[in-house]
Amino acid sequence: MNPDLDLALDRVIRAPRATVWQAWTDPSRLERWWIPTPSHCRVDRLDVRPGGAFVTRFSNDGAEFVPHLNACFLAVDELERIVFTNAVDGTWAPATPDPVAMTAEITLGDHPDGTDYRIVVRHADPESRARHEKLGFAEGWGTVAAQLAELAEATA
Repeated sequence: MNPDLDLALDRVIRAPRATVWQAWTDPSRLERWWIPTPSHCRVDRLDVRPGGAFVTRFSNDGAEFVPHLNACFLAVDELERIVFTNAVDGTWAPATPDPVAMTAEITLGDHPDGTDYRIVVRHADPESRARHEKLGFAEGWGTVAAQLAELAEATA
């Protein structure tokens, strides 16, 4: 991890890695935690394989959905790691996402209490990292990690 470019979050989820993995790879489960509540998520495409699309929308009222994330998976190691970027969209077109381009790496490891869950979000330059941090990286990604943990722990 490069502290000038990367932001990270670590959490122990009291559920097996397979349960956490399923929450990431099953669209109906991802919709339940990917957007901070009380907003709603809709998964348009979730093709969890290298080169596959990761496209979601969100809604504040559950009726009108607007774009949230249009990304491409770069690496997928079953039960261990998911890497995606929004610098390339779900159709492999170069993208200039707002508010910041990033590459996110999610790793799952064994922990005596369940799953060691780690997120590292990489940025192209210190300014992009600082912008993402100021926009609430810790709060936003922390909230959805907590929602993921709640779902995984309830279904474990």
